[in-house]
Amino acid sequence: MHRLSILSGLFVVLVFADARGVGSQTITAADQNNTTYGLRVSVDEVYLTFHAADVHGLPVNDLKLDELRLRDNGRSPSNILVFQLLRDVPIRAGILMDTSESMRDFIAANRAISIEYAQRLLRQDLDRAFVMDFGRLSKTVQPWTGDPTALVAGIRSVSAGGENLLAGTGLFDAIFRGCYSEFGKTDSTATGNFILVFSDGEDNASHTSLNEVVTACQRTHTAIYSFRSDPKSSFFSGGGATLAELAAKTGGRVFHDNASEAEIYDDLRMIEADLRNEYRLVYRPAVLKHDGCFHRIELKAPERVESLVIRSGYYAPVR
Repeated sequence: MHRLSILSGLFVVLVFADARGVGSQTITAADQNNTTYGLRVSVDEVYLTFHAADVHGLPVNDLKLDELRLRDNGRSPSNILVFQLLRDVPIRAGILMDTSESMRDFIAANRAISIEYAQRLLRQDLDRAFVMDFGRLSKTVQPWTGDPTALVAGIRSVSAGGENLLAGTGLFDAIFRGCYSEFGKTDSTATGNFILVFSDGEDNASHTSLNEVVTACQRTHTAIYSFRSDPKSSFFSGGGATLAELAAKTGGRVFHDNASEAEIYDDLRMIEADLRNEYRLVYRPAVLKHDGCFHRIELKAPERVESLVIRSGYYAPVR
């Protein structure tokens, strides 16, 4: 039986750059200075990105627009403006490491995973990343750089109790800061963007809500991926569900940091495949009132696509 799995998220994204024609195009890293790379999306247009994979988990990079069936609140869009494959584009990554007390026993393993990404997958001629640690508060320990040596030094500087003068974990505050303050400085339409969170998913100190975090990440096209730790005290914890919801609503995934070394490298490569093989679609809904109501999006692909990673919908803008 064919199974089509869809990971989802929320919120319309408002971006400002030039919108082009509807024809399917493949945009590569070599095109990053080309005018087709950016987009101008008005408040009456919806910006979507999605990833498609086959039954083996490999990217499907040859989809045509006429193979897709898009519905916005059950209706076909009035006009599709852009359909492009963004392939092998530069990546912008934020590495966020939870250093609160519950994570003390997991920090060394999470440093190792982060270092593996920086040394084996980051392309220093194209990609950039930053490193942040967080407890109750958060701190950027390594600003944006494409130098793996600098990133590794920043990762190694992260230790238990980093930003924890007071007890507590501000997971939402840290991710919000990463999306709003760090990715907000970049041209988020020209890169594949993700935050890699190492945490048990517990939050007991944030001033920011999960919905506010999702909004900030959607506006900068930033997916949240996480390696979840499982402290002994987490048996009755909702941390796993929190990380799963953050991933689903931004188009990311959740992994476990206690997998084998080979499995963890496969997980990192999966993130790489997602971000370097991304479709972009911009359309005008058939009906869009500026009332803040939720619009559910459905995207159906041909049988050869086994999984789609896409937002589930968006909230209409309010004037």
